[in-house]
Amino acid sequence: MSDVNVRIPAEARERLAEIAAAEGLSLGAYLARLADSLLTPAERAEGAEQARATLNEWNGYAPTPAEQDDLDAELDRRLTRVTTAR
Repeated sequence: MSDVNVRIPAEARERLAEIAAAEGLSLGAYLARLADSLLTPAERAEGAEQARATLNEWNGYAPTPAEQDDLDAELDRRLTRVTTAR
């Protein structure tokens, strides 16, 4: 595996290094593990499509794009209300 240099603010690097050290990892090992745990936008879209297909097969749930937009907006409203109520 080859190494690369990534420029980030010093504060972010120090924070990541502290988190990595607390988990007994080098910064490089921590970042590699973090990268393996995250999904790309394409992977997230594929997972969402699979979930929609499973729901449709299981119970016929198949919202239209407009209904999905409404549901997403409602979820955003609820999340905003919860996160700002702290």
